[in-house]
Amino acid sequence: MESGPAIFAGVVFALFGGGLLVWTATRVRHREPVALGVNPVASATLATLASVASLALGAWCFTRL
Repeated sequence: MESGPAIFAGVVFALFGGGLLVWTATRVRHREPVALGVNPVASATLATLASVASLALGAWCFTRL
């Protein structure tokens, strides 16, 4: 992978994953729903898994430099 696209993709995945993780933690801490009309535990779990997967993809992109 060329370094330019790898850096861009890594930054995008890392920012999205970090932002989603912070947003989910804030919503859970305030006992507010993460997604409207969905089971609170399931939505928080799914959002956390998506953010961790995104952070892992970002880290993988950075290892490809």
